[in-house]
This record gives sequence, structure tokens and C-alpha cells, in this order.
Amino acid sequence: MNSDKITRIVLFSVSILVLMLAAGMVYSLVGGSIPAFKAFGLRFIFSGEWDPTEGQEKYGALPFIVGTLMTSFAALIICLPLSFSTSLFLGEYFRGTRIARILGLLVDLLAGIPSIVYGLWGFYVMRPMLIDLGFGGQGFGIFTASLILAIMIIPYATSLSNEIITMVPNDLKEAAYSLGATRLEVITSVIIPNARSGIVAGYILAFGRALGETMAVTMLIGNTNFVPSSLFSTGNSMASVIANQFGEAEGLKLSSLIAIGLLLFVITGIVNWIGKMIIKKMN
Repeated sequence: MNSDKITRIVLFSVSILVLMLAAGMVYSLVGGSIPAFKAFGLRFIFSGEWDPTEGQEKYGALPFIVGTLMTSFAALIICLPLSFSTSLFLGEYFRGTRIARILGLLVDLLAGIPSIVYGLWGFYVMRPMLIDLGFGGQGFGIFTASLILAIMIIPYATSLSNEIITMVPNDLKEAAYSLGATRLEVITSVIIPNARSGIVAGYILAFGRALGETMAVTMLIGNTNFVPSSLFSTGNSMASVIANQFGEAEGLKLSSLIAIGLLLFVITGIVNWIGKMIIKKMN
């Protein structure tokens, strides 16, 4: 048996293993969610009630879906201008300079910091600052969690965008400069059109990380089981409610938490699918 055939067999086996793991994950989530959906039907997705009182248990995922989407979208909105500006600084304006190398190294280091560290920093530094500024009496809430999420995903999105920007061929940029284009015109007419699909893919990956973030959000969002009325109210995300309540849950409550995990899995899959469609339209 030649090496090429062995390589194909190994790669095929690994691919099948990955598919089996994914199928097993879906099977476990669906199986664990069945009691919750049997008890509440599709109302589980749209209900805002979360009452664990024995004998009158009512569970609904809406507060956590809304909390997850609000924190993630707010974090992405904060992240976009900051990470894109930094990636242009690193990949175009100061490309190859010492300051760009140092800043790029710092960005990569920040991207690898565990989320619990960001959560602690947000709890002991960001939260008191927001209290002093009048953003919530206790400093907890959607806005605080969104800020920390944005700080977490900015290095991630910046690193990916920087790599894509530096891959734009120099010949295209030099041709534009030779025709009298300014730096801004080169960025808007050459760099962005050639790099936009990769940049969008980077932001989608960053958004996906924000959707599933657990510990940092759990420490800062307030952990209340109600639909948040604004960015400055407390709430809960899908990941944080699972982290807070899974250890003590049993019966219908346990099934409801597993169902929330299944919904988070589905939402993440839908976001990735939408992202792929957007990238295809751009190409």
C-alpha cells in the first residue's frame, strides 16, 4: 500500500470521526431536550417565564435568547470600528515597522487570554467605573457584559483582518498609486474590495465566539431570568444560565437547560450559514 493511499485512508477516517462526534453531540442534545419540548411545545422558545417552583414549573428560553443576541450584537458593533482601524494600522499604514510588530504581538497575546481573566478584570475594574459613570446601580447588566465581550473579540477580529489585509497583492496597490490614487483611495478601492470576504469571515468568527462566551458574561450580566428591557438592564445569556444552574438541575429543569443548549447550537449554525451566504455574494 503506497503512502498516498494510506494518507487518503487516514484523512477519510478522521473526517468520519469528526462527523460521528458532531452527530453524537446533536443526538445527546435532542434526546435531552425532548421532555422540555413535550411539556411546553414550541412555546418554550417564545415564553419568557422561568419558574422552578416544584409543582408549577414553567420554563421558557426567550429571556436567554434575547440576552445572548443583545450582548453579542452590541459587542460586535463596538468591535467593528476599533478592530478594523487597528488592522489597517497594522496591515497598511505601518506595515513592517517596529511599532506594528510590537502591537501585532500584543494583539495576538490578548487574543489568547482566557475568558475568566477578562471576566475578573471586568468585575473589579470595568464594573466600578461604570457605577461611577451612572450605568446601573450595581454595574451589572447587558451593557457591561457587551463591553467585556467586545474587548475579548477585538484582538481576535483584528488579528484575522490584519492577515487578510496583508495578503492583498502589492502590485494592485502600486498600480493604483501610479495612477495618482491617495492612500485613502487605495484602501477604499483596492484593499477593501479584495479583502472584504476574508474580513467579513473574521467578524463572523468573532461573533460566533461572542455568542458562546460563558464565564465573562456570567460574572457581569446580572443573571436575572427576565427578558431585558434595554442595554442597561440585567439579564442572562444562554451560556450563562446553563453555567449557573446546570449543576443543581434535575428533571424538567435539566431538560430545559439542555434544550437551551440545543437552541444555542442551532443559532450558532444559522449565523455561520448566513455568514457563508454573505461571503459567497461578495465573491
